[in-house]
Amino acid sequence: MGVMWLNEVQHFACSRYTRIHISIISPTVFFNKEKSYQKALRADPSYKLAAECLAIVLTDLGTSLKLVGSVQEGIQKYYEALKIDPHYAPAYYNLGVVYSEMMQFDVALNCYEKAALERPMYAEAYCNMGVIYKNRGELESAIACYERCLAVSPNFEIAKNNMAIALTDLGTKVKLEGDINQGVAYYKKALYYNWHYADAMYNLGVAYGEMLKFDMAIVFYELAFHFNPQCAEACNNLGVIYKDRDNLDKAVECYQLALSIKPNFSQSLNNIGVVYTVQGKMDIAASLIEKAIIANPTYAEAYNNLGVLYRDAGNISLAIDAYEQCLKIDPDSRNAGQNRLLAMNYINEGHDDKLFEAHRDWGKRFMRLYSQYTSWENLKDPERPLVIGYVSPDFFTHSVSYFIEAPLVHHDNENFKLVVYSAVVKADAKTIKFKEKVIKKGGIWRDVYGIDEKKVASMVREDKVDILVELTGHTANNKLGMMACRPAPVQVTWIGYPNTTGLPTIDYRITDSLVDPPDTEQKHVEELVRLPECFLCYTPSPEAGPVPTTPALSSGFITFGSFNNLAKITPKVLQVWARILCSVPNSRLVVKCKPFCCDSVRKRFLLTLEQLGLEPLRVDLLPLILLNHDHMQAYSLMDIRPVHD
Repeated sequence: MGVMWLNEVQHFACSRYTRIHISIISPTVFFNKEKSYQKALRADPSYKLAAECLAIVLTDLGTSLKLVGSVQEGIQKYYEALKIDPHYAPAYYNLGVVYSEMMQFDVALNCYEKAALERPMYAEAYCNMGVIYKNRGELESAIACYERCLAVSPNFEIAKNNMAIALTDLGTKVKLEGDINQGVAYYKKALYYNWHYADAMYNLGVAYGEMLKFDMAIVFYELAFHFNPQCAEACNNLGVIYKDRDNLDKAVECYQLALSIKPNFSQSLNNIGVVYTVQGKMDIAASLIEKAIIANPTYAEAYNNLGVLYRDAGNISLAIDAYEQCLKIDPDSRNAGQNRLLAMNYINEGHDDKLFEAHRDWGKRFMRLYSQYTSWENLKDPERPLVIGYVSPDFFTHSVSYFIEAPLVHHDNENFKLVVYSAVVKADAKTIKFKEKVIKKGGIWRDVYGIDEKKVASMVREDKVDILVELTGHTANNKLGMMACRPAPVQVTWIGYPNTTGLPTIDYRITDSLVDPPDTEQKHVEELVRLPECFLCYTPSPEAGPVPTTPALSSGFITFGSFNNLAKITPKVLQVWARILCSVPNSRLVVKCKPFCCDSVRKRFLLTLEQLGLEPLRVDLLPLILLNHDHMQAYSLMDIRPVHD
């Protein structure tokens, strides 16, 4: 989700007139006074007090004329005042106000500067100079003007507010330039001048979120909303944090609050749709994401999320259409580009060149975003241990973790040094266990979540990794950007993706002869390295428990089952399943999948099987099981399940 900056309210200091309630005094009154003082000066040109009073009256007359719409006549009177008294600061100041209103800012600045020169304590002049500089984007100059203003008038509230606005803008500017710590310092300084300035609080929330200091981000988003109850953006960003922390109910609450403020707020419509997708509530999720697109037809990421929804619901064709619509709007969308490739695996099945060409073309485009290293400082010493690096976001209770645990634990530490780059979003007990085992065996564990991929590539070079193995491919939270930099002389892909990455910087793909037979027609940009027998090494979960007695012995019938996402259960797979069950009398099918909490998804799935000859009464559909222990225990419901789970 992109950061949304709030509209600021910029204040000009009000014109400081030389008489009270001048706006309700008729210009006629000042014309009469002008005549009186001019008459006095004609009688005695050296009458200094009369000259001073005439300058005041002419200035007041100019303001009175301006307020009734005679702007040019007003300007003329200001200049007449200065002709009588060239040192009369309010005339310069009011000229500055008029020229500011006429958007002649260079002239206005000159007038304000002259006013301040004649009256060094003229706080309003400094303040309005600051406004002009701020609106020009010259934030340091604006801040200097506000500082001069507050030096002579410390309690000038408009100047303090404007200072807070300028400091907040400067904080955002330096943050976007890469100095996030200085940005935070400016935001905090803004709150010194205006302790209830919600924009500064909001932007502190954004900054702390980018720094992964989410507890601090929550505090400042809540403060921003407290001081500005119309700040839907703060509510939205709170929802993002809670969603990433798996507090989905709280996330929904925040998004709903944002939408109560801004009903057509496309980001919150999209984000709440994402949460409902995660929960398997596909119908309401689709409705909300579609509303986000209606509210903002160029909202590329909403199309990507709609694609994810369709993929999870098993509608791959619609998913690919949505990803491609996203890419039309944003050709560089990494999420949509990679999600499209992943989805194509489910329908192309690797039997034609289209799938390979899509990966290869993506890789060529993606490579242009990164500079590649062409030399490495690794010592070419055959006696030293080789440094092997592994990078993945899946070193937690994730399917990949069951296949990487054994390699991490059983590395030959005498001949190989292990470095793990963990991009895990939310560590769990398994992450901690992996880290402890790697370090105990002399390896290095680096947490790289949230770190720019180019910086991670630099870390790999500093660690002098010889062989870098990525375990994700085009699945979520991958580090292919780092691999595109080629930080290691030899780069490999393994385990997490069933196809080529398409990246020319990845040299090898580890597989076996069963998954990729030697005579396979499927193409790869990598060279295939086929391990003997099997390219995977499975470590069972301790939560799985002992293998139970087969249910068929007590039930009297065979139960087939699959716990998987619907994208993998293609029409061809369903045809095979239906044929098997129809050939085994009284057998049943149990399928567990997140979207089965949605009635429309359940009905469509059962209807498809019924059309293939399998009665719906023989099928049990289970929704997502949240706890891994309960998920593992649910396998005891089945006698036979396909190994592609």
